[in-house]
Amino acid sequence: MSISITSSALAHSHEGVVTSPHTLATEAGLKVLREGGNAVEAAITMGACLAVTYPHFTGLGGDAFMIIADANGGVQTLSGIGQAPQAKLQLSGQLPARGAGSMLTTAATVDTWGQAHEISRQNCGGQMGWAALMEPAIQLAREGFPVTPSQRFWLDFRSDELSMMPGVREHFMPGGKIPHEDEKLYQPQLAASLQSIATHGYRDFYEGQLGAKIAAGLEAAGSPLTGADLAATRARIEMPLSVPYRGGELLAHRPPTQGMTTLEIMGILARFDLSNIEEGSADYYHLLVEAVKRAFLDRNSYLADPDFASVPCERLLSPAHLDAEAAKVEAGKALDWPFAYQHGDTVYLAAADRFGNAVSMLQTIYYDWGSGVSVGDTGILWHNRGAAFSLDPAHPNALAPGKRPFHTLNPGMYRVDGKPRLLYGTQGADGQPQTLAAVLTRLIDYGMDPLSALKAPRFLLGRTFSDGRDTLKLEQDAGEAVFAELTRRGHQVSLLPAQSALAGHPGAVVIDPAKGFYAAHDPRSDGIALGL
Repeated sequence: MSISITSSALAHSHEGVVTSPHTLATEAGLKVLREGGNAVEAAITMGACLAVTYPHFTGLGGDAFMIIADANGGVQTLSGIGQAPQAKLQLSGQLPARGAGSMLTTAATVDTWGQAHEISRQNCGGQMGWAALMEPAIQLAREGFPVTPSQRFWLDFRSDELSMMPGVREHFMPGGKIPHEDEKLYQPQLAASLQSIATHGYRDFYEGQLGAKIAAGLEAAGSPLTGADLAATRARIEMPLSVPYRGGELLAHRPPTQGMTTLEIMGILARFDLSNIEEGSADYYHLLVEAVKRAFLDRNSYLADPDFASVPCERLLSPAHLDAEAAKVEAGKALDWPFAYQHGDTVYLAAADRFGNAVSMLQTIYYDWGSGVSVGDTGILWHNRGAAFSLDPAHPNALAPGKRPFHTLNPGMYRVDGKPRLLYGTQGADGQPQTLAAVLTRLIDYGMDPLSALKAPRFLLGRTFSDGRDTLKLEQDAGEAVFAELTRRGHQVSLLPAQSALAGHPGAVVIDPAKGFYAAHDPRSDGIALGL
């Protein structure tokens, strides 16, 4: 992989880089690196800050995922997925997307941070104390921060639904009004919760005094989750799935995440010679979209918690299966696509340090603003990931006691000769594997720098918040000729504005042994990448 560096707007360093969708979080992560901390410690601090400054997409009441590569060549994933209550629930009809009825899984973000801190000390030479990593987030919650354009956008977007989101109104609408951009937002209750975690350790969220307050708040809100359910919550440390690509290997989380799906898409694309296909052409978009469709068919048939369902990862990522799926892609004809779209929002962050450690990470509360319900007086907005379950007992993702739901999140890493060369991930639910297919091919196959790869026009197959049709959405700056040719091939194409907020907020880090670190965050977000 050879990267042609063309943009002076990129973060560049020979010492280390960090990237996140919020400038204050990125700056906090950079400060950790500057003070001698490692990539894992920087990622924990950025994640905690984002739980304060990007409340519409992440928070303590959600889930988190990390891929950690250490300087010794070790790599592991942390899957921080909250589970359903141990009690068997008698539910019927359709699970609600908001409110207490959607608060059906515990939250594993804090446990993910805590276990990552232990990995940092054991494998990455970490020396920074847990409380010190929490301090920047505590200060932001207590002393306030300016409301971002993204936060204001999602408050405006949900203005007709805010009556059903009491936690949003209570904590993010001072005086009952949507705040202006740059107006300071204070979260004293959340600051107190973060301080409790900092003082008493990360398991305080699940088993300590804070855990007791959370359990009481969940019960008062009408959630079936109990203190025992919180105490049983643990992020899982696992070896990643992988698939070969252009002389390296792409890594992703195991089910119930859709990391398998991203890998299958890229494994299909590996069967095509992209050097003969112009980047940004109709041929380019058609091939990526058709690879996405093939992988999504498998995802929709199999993906679930492997503790409860058989998920044939090895078969779906085998050379024979990838060969067969690639052979089904028709160059001049689009496969019909009437399948349901999964919503969801999240934040991507990454860090790489001079010691050789690297972290690729995602955090989420599922829909923007999660369940819309806060938990007691903790200042914690709970996620609605439980709404991703099915109530059809025959469905692989059917709700069951202690089960983890299907998860769209899948941060990734690309390694060559056992060393990290790319860190990547994105916000966007079903759009995540689609966005990553575009970003990865642009980085690996076309040698684009991170900022150029992130700025280029992207597509989204399926419904969006503003367009309920199962069409192929494409950003306008892809060009009229591309729209016309895709339509001729049978794609039902609809237009997204250029640099649309609906096209995902990916971030990327390139680690070049000769040139150093290069990083960027999507210009569609409020984020920034910074280097030492």
